[in-house]
Amino acid sequence: MTCAEQKTAAVIVAAGRGTRAGKGLPKQWRPLAGRRVADWTVAAFCDHDQIDQIILVVHPDDTAHYSTIDHAKVTCVFGGASRDISVRKGLEALQDQGISKVLIHDVARASVSQDCISDVICALNSHDGAAPALPVTDALWRGDKGAVSDTHPRDGLFRAQTPQGFDFKKILSAHKDFRGSATDDVEVARAAGITVKITQGDENNLKITTPADFKRAEKILRGPMDIRLGNGFDVHAFEQGDHVTLCGVHIPHDKRLKGHSDADVGMHAVTDAIYGALAEGDIGRHFPPSDMQWKGADSAIFLKHAVDLATSKGYAISNIDCTLICERPKIGPHAAAMMARMAEIMGLRADQISVKATTSERLGFTGREEGIASIATATLVKP
Repeated sequence: MTCAEQKTAAVIVAAGRGTRAGKGLPKQWRPLAGRRVADWTVAAFCDHDQIDQIILVVHPDDTAHYSTIDHAKVTCVFGGASRDISVRKGLEALQDQGISKVLIHDVARASVSQDCISDVICALNSHDGAAPALPVTDALWRGDKGAVSDTHPRDGLFRAQTPQGFDFKKILSAHKDFRGSATDDVEVARAAGITVKITQGDENNLKITTPADFKRAEKILRGPMDIRLGNGFDVHAFEQGDHVTLCGVHIPHDKRLKGHSDADVGMHAVTDAIYGALAEGDIGRHFPPSDMQWKGADSAIFLKHAVDLATSKGYAISNIDCTLICERPKIGPHAAAMMARMAEIMGLRADQISVKATTSERLGFTGREEGIASIATATLVKP
């Protein structure tokens, strides 16, 4: 067989019931970080450019679940009553298809990395078997009736992971000849005299077994949180009028704020803070003052647009802090109403929004009561 004809396949074992994961669906079909466990695992192998074919070994009762997995590389076959039987059925489905290397992987290891897969494939260039593992670093005890009965040296001990890779013909033959049950495919391989190279394991390549494992896997798959901060600043001058609109609340006053829209200086600052956190410019970019359709517009339109834009990019708004700078009108009596109105527009709780005020000690244009300024900060989080 030439190198061009050689193919590498993966057998993903997904026929188990996963009873230790708690009540409900088998763990491979449960949601995890926006997908199902099996979807993450299958995607890891589909995305790898050295994997030519994938056999997903499933349970006959799970038709409604596995039937939604649609990828040219993936073929589903039914497993058996034990893991050993399921693996053998997966291997047998690859016969006569030019497969030279095969990787066998537990579907519950949904956070397997591309590097981990690559390392195993590379090791198979010079070995008939290869599998990732991590050296045991904790002290080891034997226990009896809840008490330590003995200690055990940890030298030379490893924590086994998958995918476990092999020369296809040799591992198929090993599985056909194996009698009894095995904890993994390395045990089957060693019983047949196959030497297995240890490759570098990965702490993030955990096997989801208990309910608590879902939370850890969720953090790994979502990756580090993306936290954005943005600030906004706005100023509007006074003109003749009988009220001002601040953070969506109409406040009686002997002047009004001058502007193309309703001149809500607080809401404008908050809107610009959100745009800033998204690196999306300011209100003027999205709602040009030269466009007469925004003449006298309710600033809630601008704020809602900024919130929707953040949501469309996968961000949640964690909190807003808005400071109004003016001598008059007095903001304190209206702050709670402002927070409630902003929360309503943004789909947040009132306690996620702070509206407060300060004076400029009679200094500058705000001190001379020529207008109002506002500064705001927005915190956006992508889980």
